[in-house]
Amino acid sequence: MFSTLLGPLPPDPDRADSASDERVRSTLGDLQAAGLELLTDGEAVGPAAVPPSPDEVVDRWRRAASLAAARPVKAVVPGPYSASRSPIARDSSPAAWAEALQPSIAALAGAGCPFVEIDEPDALAIAVVGSEARRFVDAHRRLTDGIDGVHLSLALTGGNLDAAGPATFFDLPYASFAFDLIAGPDNWRLIAATPADRGIVCGALSPLPRGDMSREVLVWAAHYAASTNGRGLERVGLANASSLAGLSRREALARLAIVAEAARIAAEPSAEQQVRRLDPRAIPRSTRRRRS
Repeated sequence: MFSTLLGPLPPDPDRADSASDERVRSTLGDLQAAGLELLTDGEAVGPAAVPPSPDEVVDRWRRAASLAAARPVKAVVPGPYSASRSPIARDSSPAAWAEALQPSIAALAGAGCPFVEIDEPDALAIAVVGSEARRFVDAHRRLTDGIDGVHLSLALTGGNLDAAGPATFFDLPYASFAFDLIAGPDNWRLIAATPADRGIVCGALSPLPRGDMSREVLVWAAHYAASTNGRGLERVGLANASSLAGLSRREALARLAIVAEAARIAAEPSAEQQVRRLDPRAIPRSTRRRRS
C-alpha cells in the first residue's frame, strides 16, 4: 500500500524563477512532508514538439533521485498516444513517438530507476474508435518492446476508458495501471477485470476546488481494488485524480496529505484500527467483526 502523485504539482509562486535543482528539491521536500511514499519531481512532461532524448530523461530522474534522500522516486515519461495528439507535436504518429521514447525507458532501466510511469492523459478516443484503440496498442507494444528490469506503470487519466475493453490494456506488459476514478468512474469496470498479478493505483481524490476530500472514500477505494481478483493491498496504491492544475500549490499539497493519510489507514491490519481514525459509519459492523 503506497501513495503517490499523478500529474504535475502546481508550481510554487515563490520559486517560479528558481534554478531547476532548487525547484525540484523544494517539490520533493513538499511531497515528503505531505507523506507520499513514492515521489516524483512534480514537473510536467508535456506537451512537447519532439520526444525528449534518453539523456534528458535519465538526467531528470537522476537529479530528483539524488535530492530525495531515502524515499523512492519514479520517472514519468509522456505516453506516445497522448503526446502524438498534442497540437505542437511535429509527428502525429503514436508509433513514431513510441519508437523514439523506447530508448529512454531502456536507459532508465539501465540506470537503476525502480518505477517508470507512462502518462496517457489524452486517450479517450480509444474508447470510441476501434482504429484508435489499435494505434494505442501498437504504440505501447513498441514502447515496451525489450524492456526488462523495471516496474512499468501505465497512467490513464481524463475520463472513462472501459469501453476500449480490458484486452486493450491488460494484454500489454505493464506491471501496474493508474486509473482516474473521478473523471472516469466507469474505470472501476477495468479494475475489476485487471489480472491479480498487476498493481492498481486508484486516482480517487477529486482535483476540483470543491471536490470530495474524505479519507473514507479513499480507504474504501483501496480495499475494493485490493479485493478484485484477490489482488491484495500490497498491489494497490492511492493517488489524486489528475489534474491538480485548478488548485493552488498549497491546496494541492493538502489534498495529497489526505491521500497519504488514507493510504496509511487502509494499510492498518484490522478494521477496528481503521475505525479509530475514520468515521465508524463508513465501515459496516459485519466487516469490523470479520476483519478484527
